Amino acid sequence: MKIRKQALGTRNICGARVEQERKAKGMKQKELLVKLQNRGIDMNASALSKLEGQVRFCTDRELSALGDALGVSADRLLGRGRPS
Repeated sequence: MKIRKQALGTRNICGARVEQERKAKGMKQKELLVKLQNRGIDMNASALSKLEGQVRFCTDRELSALGDALGVSADRLLGRGRPS
């Protein structure tokens, strides 16, 4: 598993939780990207990596699709839900 080389950014508050949920489910980034594409979100590996690293903004549509793809609520990804 690759270890993050850079510190987390400040462009979103969901990225670290997206990464945490994805890893907890044993899902690779490529698998998550396929699920996002099936939900109409065209994102590449670089964009997902930047989103998880909190150096890229996350749109509301992306947040909704990420929650659906990961099986959690958008509120959970925003830190508003109870821990799973």
